[in-house]
Amino acid sequence: MIDFTQKKFGLISLGCDKNRVDAEKLLSRIEERGCTITNDIDQANVLIVNTCSFLEASRREAIETIIDCAANRGGNLEKIVVTGCLPQKFIDEVYPALTEADMFLGTYDYELFFEALEKAYAEGRCNMTGMGKDAFYGGRVVTTPLHYAYLKIADGCSNCCTYCLIPKIRGSYFSHPMEKLVEEAEGLGELSELILVAQDVTRYGIDLYGKKSLCELVRRLTALENIASVRLLYCYPEMIDDELIAEVRDNPKVVKYLDIPFQHSEDRVLKLMNRRGTRAGYLALIEKLRKNIPGIAIRSTFICGFPTETEEESAALGSFLKQAKLDNCGFFAYSREKGTFAYSMKGQVPAAEKRRRVKNMYAIQRGISLERMRSYAGKKLRVLCDGISEENGCFTGRAYFSAPDIDGEVLFNAHEAEQGKFYDIYIEDFDEYNLYGRTEDFER
Repeated sequence: MIDFTQKKFGLISLGCDKNRVDAEKLLSRIEERGCTITNDIDQANVLIVNTCSFLEASRREAIETIIDCAANRGGNLEKIVVTGCLPQKFIDEVYPALTEADMFLGTYDYELFFEALEKAYAEGRCNMTGMGKDAFYGGRVVTTPLHYAYLKIADGCSNCCTYCLIPKIRGSYFSHPMEKLVEEAEGLGELSELILVAQDVTRYGIDLYGKKSLCELVRRLTALENIASVRLLYCYPEMIDDELIAEVRDNPKVVKYLDIPFQHSEDRVLKLMNRRGTRAGYLALIEKLRKNIPGIAIRSTFICGFPTETEEESAALGSFLKQAKLDNCGFFAYSREKGTFAYSMKGQVPAAEKRRRVKNMYAIQRGISLERMRSYAGKKLRVLCDGISEENGCFTGRAYFSAPDIDGEVLFNAHEAEQGKFYDIYIEDFDEYNLYGRTEDFER
């Protein structure tokens, strides 16, 4: 038996916030074993790369990261461990080819970590992908700033969009038990913001309890004394009902913000994507949300250049943006993924054209965002301090309409500010995505 307490463990986590939660739970298992975790990759004896494989670009990033890590051999590095989505879906390809890595585990194999590592040390290489039981584990070593954290309430996906590999990587949608999620949240310490994530948070509970249970979960989480607020990401538009709207509106601890991935606006393209929405339905939902939840911020994502998308349909998406006036948007060129239905569709759009359409959509949204930012000039906003921006030489934070990493910031001057605390910031300037201001008592 190897005494792993004498080893130092480093971790690089790639991909989404859901991947981050997986990585944090793995770190907790390592810490629970009495091992040392280091942020200095050069000091790590065992280096873990937690991978994403949702898109070809993410797979390329994962492989390049693993190869780069191998350059550390000859120093302290003894083993490279690859976990997560890349081995889960592509193990038959990466295990024989990616000889830089010593050990492979899939998305649901983390409880086998030390068993597999022992084997890797004994035999040189080890693959235990797909051998785990996916037992729920609530321990976390939080890697975000300590005042906010993500809570992954479900895994997998059953929506089967024709462009998406997630169901083939992580399987069908399954919810985590509510009591375990509440216990996990309670163990995260004092949080200014708890961010709920899943491929689709609005589907939570249907598989476990036979009904949509997100609102009940939200009520139980906001009842915890250590949770100051809850933010909801990734809400499937057709699953947003009157109960959820009322919960967001009436629960003072729920941030008035929803991330709703519409993916497109035009009915024909949406149908090809196997999305159940329509342009008229999306606009009606946006209007309903704004009518019932005054000031609500709505974020979305869109795919440009889906197979057979015409120039007219791309232009129509632009007109949808102008009509919807969403608070924040992300645009992505369609990625042709082998194993999805859309991969074999005729009418693939050339890469250069996809990039052009993405650029056009961002140009439209920048204009919308600029007007939105202008509306805050001269006003006071309640801002959560996220820390110090060394690049800008001031404090950085977020208003309610911004989620970490994906939306803009409020950069502000103050005599002092504490991470995780809220401040009233007087807004003096703006650009397309960020606001600039100061506390009222700060004088230049």
